[in-house]
Amino acid sequence: MTHPSKVKGNKFERDVVNKAKEFGLDAKRAYASNGESLGMHAEVDLVIEVDKLEVYKVQAKIRKSIASYLIPNDNVDAQVIRQNRGEAYIVFRFEDWLKSISAKANNNVGS
Repeated sequence: MTHPSKVKGNKFERDVVNKAKEFGLDAKRAYASNGESLGMHAEVDLVIEVDKLEVYKVQAKIRKSIASYLIPNDNVDAQVIRQNRGEAYIVFRFEDWLKSISAKANNNVGS
């Protein structure tokens, strides 16, 4: 029987793919959450494609909770985070990102 955490992770990956498709984007989950099935690194769980030249390799993680300071509040569009002497990363709502890249994809249609 599959471990409950694995079931939860697989469902989250499917949800991410389906949400991307709702925005008109091509998205596909790697078989068994292994990017090697897509010809990519094993850590790639799914891909979201804007066009043939712009493909996002995504690793999807779901946790019971994440630190509240990482989550953008209603007053900002995104959080930029960095650890000491590390690189900066941006965190913003998944749907906001999908809106952005789907608008780009829709502008590329027929180009």
